[in-house]
Parts: sequence; C-alpha cells; structure tokens
Amino acid sequence: MIMKQWNWAQNYEYTAARLHEPKTIDDVRELIKNSEKIRALGTRHSFNSIADSPGELVSLRHLDRVISLDRERLTVTVEGGIRYGQLCQYLHREGFALHNLASLPHISVAGACATATHGSGDKNGNLATAVSGMQLVTAEGEVVVLSRELDGDRFMGMVVGLGGFGIVTQLTLDILPGFELRQDVYENMPLPELESRFDEITSNGYSVSLFTDWKKETFDQVWLKRRLTPGERLDTESKWFGATVAARNMHPIAHISAENCTEQMGIPGPWHERLPHFRMEHTPSSGEELQSEYFIPRRHAFQALGAIHAIRGHVSPLLQISEVRTIAADKLWMSPCYEQDCIAIHFTWKKNEPAVLELLPVIEEQLAPHDARPHWGKLFAMLAPDLMSRYDRLNDFRQLLVQYDPQGKFSNAFLNSYILGAD
Repeated sequence: MIMKQWNWAQNYEYTAARLHEPKTIDDVRELIKNSEKIRALGTRHSFNSIADSPGELVSLRHLDRVISLDRERLTVTVEGGIRYGQLCQYLHREGFALHNLASLPHISVAGACATATHGSGDKNGNLATAVSGMQLVTAEGEVVVLSRELDGDRFMGMVVGLGGFGIVTQLTLDILPGFELRQDVYENMPLPELESRFDEITSNGYSVSLFTDWKKETFDQVWLKRRLTPGERLDTESKWFGATVAARNMHPIAHISAENCTEQMGIPGPWHERLPHFRMEHTPSSGEELQSEYFIPRRHAFQALGAIHAIRGHVSPLLQISEVRTIAADKLWMSPCYEQDCIAIHFTWKKNEPAVLELLPVIEEQLAPHDARPHWGKLFAMLAPDLMSRYDRLNDFRQLLVQYDPQGKFSNAFLNSYILGAD
C-alpha cells in the first residue's frame, strides 16, 4: 500500500514509500529479495526514526501465531508479529508464564526484544533475555536460524539487533510455570528513604516501580508486585518505607481514572494480569504523549535521581509522570544493561515536542557523570559519538551487521548515525 503512516504517538511520520503486510514467510523472502531498502515496522511504539526505512516497511501483523510449546525444555516459539497480550493469554491457558512484561502488553514481542525493552525487578533481565532462539530472513532472502545454545556470543550480539540483521520472523522464548502476584500501591514515599534504603525497597518485591512528577520531596506512588507461592496470602502493611498504602486502585497519573490499570489492593491474580501496569483489554492512551528513558548503572542510582531532582523546576512543567525501575544485568551486546545492573528513569511527557527536545540536552548533561544510556526507541538528544562510546561491543556489532547485511539493505538514518557512524 502507499505509505503515509505515523507512529503510535503521531510525533513521527514514516518516510518509507510503501508498507507491506505479508501473510507467509515466503512473502517476506520475496519482498526482501526485491527491495533495495527495507525494515520491519513492529507496533509503531517507537518515538524516533529507528523503525523507519528510506524504501519499504514490513508489518508482520498477519504472522502472529504461536508455533509450538515445548513443555520439557520450557520454551515457546512464536511468529514475529505476535503481541505480548496474545502470547500471555495463550501461555496462561497452558499453565506457563514469561519472566517479565513491560508496562504495556500491546507491543510486539519481536520489536520489544530488538530494542531491549524491559519491565522491572532486581533479578529480572529485559524482555530480550528470554530469547533462546530466532529465525530471520536476511538481505538475500535466506532464512537463517540461530540459538543461544549453538551460536553463543554471536547470538548475544544479534538478539538486541535494532532491526539491522533482517526481518525476524520467529522467536523462541524461555518460559516458566505459571505463577500468581499481588499488587499493592503505596503513596508519598519520602525521597530520603531512597538514599538510605534504595536496595531494600526495590528488592522487596518481584517487580517494583516508583512514580513521581518531580514536584515534591516524595515519590508519589510505588507499585509493589510480589510473587505468591500457591495458597500464600500476605498481609497488607499500612506503612511501607515511609509511604502509606493506597485506599483505592490508582493510575500512575493520580488524577486519571484507574479503569485501564491492572488490579491492585493486594488482590492475588495471574502473572499476566499484574506485571503490566495496564490491562490487556484496554488501550491505555490515545498516544497523547511523548517518551524518553535513560538507563543508569545501579551503583549511581540515587545520585542520578538527585541530578533530576535538582532540575525539577525545568522537568515538571512538561511532565505527565516519571517512572523509575530496576533491570538486571545481561550479556546482550547492545542492551543498555550489558554486564551491569541498571535503573531506568522514564519520562512520559506532555505532547509538546519542541519544548521536550529543548529540555533533553539539559537532562542528559545532568546524567552525563552517571554514564546514562538512552532507550533505543525513545526520544533523546545525545550526540552519536557520546552514545557510541557507551557500548563496549559496538565494533563487534558493526562487524556482524556488515557480515549479515553487506549492502546495508536494512540500514536507515538512525543506524547510520548512532551505530555505523556514517552520518
């Protein structure tokens, strides 16, 4: 079809001439063989040009099946277009689970893994750490299958591939036996609690998220998700690290209805109905927002939070809400958490792009002493040399890109600038 398409937030119009929606892998192979430039689109939840192409775009929305479930090896194999919401419902019916989920269950598995998207939890790696196998169609239209077991370090270089190796048509993910969580929300945690007890706070649950609008000396909300053993019931503490338990279901932005949010109030429920912040059956937003996010080595956690607090007068007028999460270290070359535990400071902005883009260099200057790395799919202002200097395996990644795509069929302006250093 003729291309005139926008991303989810409608702050970026794709420049590609055409959008294709193949229904088989053979269709994908033909498209790639007959294209000079081509990339996968995903679910359009990136806020920058990472998914764009100067030529063709491919949506795999018709390739969204579960291929197989291996109960003995604890893996599930899915097509590249499946969304987490679909996969979670299937796994839950079969008695299994994923180790973690992002805030939104509406995003595609392949797109989330390619950009190192994550949930929260001290012991939880980003979503891509669950990938144990992948199938992709390369620049010559060949189907290539790789696995963690057989391809080792090379595989670790390709999972967070930023769309540069080909079109990912299948992924195999590690799974767990299904489990239950309870979710409690606490309000108004004093900032000094984080200085002295940050590790204790974030290790207190399977997944912990802290929300603030940076207007006060407190974190407005803390979402505590705790895993339950069968039959276990935990008491609700009225006070928790200086915060008070919420008396009702909350939205991260307090004045918005919690109708679209996952169940709270300590009510036990299955993993896929507690790990995301938003219900799978609801669209959490119309896209009237912009997003930025920065990963900080965990050892700098409180200093980085203090750096943002110091410029809160600049941040808060443009902000809807900010979220702080923790992510475990991994071995994926282009993951911001490569070989280091991290926190992530996320900003959900009001839709005022000129003002946000003017503010981002100020934020990045504040975070520069703490080795901040931006999320690949969100808005940032960091200069390419600064970003590239933060990835120890960048040269290895470049060599792999050239090996799999010597003519740059899957390259675009984003990769040229921030990975290949060509712009």
